[in-house]
Amino acid sequence: MKTIHFYLDFISPYAWLGFDALPRALQGISHRVVHKPVLFAAMLKHHGQLGPAEIPTKRDWTYRQVLWLARQQGTPLQLPAMHPFNPLGLLRLATACDADGTPSRYVCEKIFRHVWCTGQDAADPERLAALTTELAPAQDPGSPQVKQALQTHAQEAIEQGVFGVPSWVVDDRVFWGQDALPMLRAYLLGDAWFDGPDWQAPSQCGVGVRRS
Repeated sequence: MKTIHFYLDFISPYAWLGFDALPRALQGISHRVVHKPVLFAAMLKHHGQLGPAEIPTKRDWTYRQVLWLARQQGTPLQLPAMHPFNPLGLLRLATACDADGTPSRYVCEKIFRHVWCTGQDAADPERLAALTTELAPAQDPGSPQVKQALQTHAQEAIEQGVFGVPSWVVDDRVFWGQDALPMLRAYLLGDAWFDGPDWQAPSQCGVGVRRS
């Protein structure tokens, strides 16, 4: 049975879409999922990138696309009152709900729905307090241990080549984006393509020009 490390940030609508679609995508395949909350902004900073919601026209397209994708795959999705928002409180809460910092699917779904299924302010302190009471975390979300666990997840993800969310890592291979789920399924089923030359082809393609 393969273990899949699922790197996610609740700020990402694509992470919610991928999270909701994952059980259907991998139906019939024996596997184990380890959920690892990460701060997407830390990855963006590391790679010197702007987030999709930081480019006005891309922000508009992102929201339109995720609403359409949600409709297509039957996933409930309502834009929050404000986006982007600071997700640290939610990420720390998720991390605190497990002694090892890897929350259950139940916990992750509760938090994703808090963000993407209510149309409210996801970072509202009163709502966060109520959610914390409901989930009854095993650790203090504000503790140094939880903060360190969250940072460790991000560093681990970056070292494995993860650059965005959602990302699934299995056998040191990164599958990025909710649209990579069919590819992940094929890999878990033993598709021979993954042992052929195409997986390594990007390393053979030179860079013709770099922007200054």
